[in-house]
Amino acid sequence: MLVCPECESEIDVDVVDLDEGEIISCTECATDFEVVGVEPLELAPVADEDDDEEEEEEEDEDGDY
Repeated sequence: MLVCPECESEIDVDVVDLDEGEIISCTECATDFEVVGVEPLELAPVADEDDDEEEEEEEDEDGDY
C-alpha cells in the first residue's frame, strides 16, 4: 500500500511492481504521480498540460521568454 503525498489517502498499488517512469493516480484527489525512483520509492507530481499552457501564455503576454 502507498500513501498519496498530496492528500495522504491510500493508493492501492503493489509497490514492488512499480518501475521508474510509471504514472500512478490517486483515486481520492485525482493527482497523477510519476515514479522517479524505486529504491527508495520516490514520486513526483505530473504537471497538468493545461497548467503548462497557461504559464506559457502568461510568459508570452509579459514578453518574458
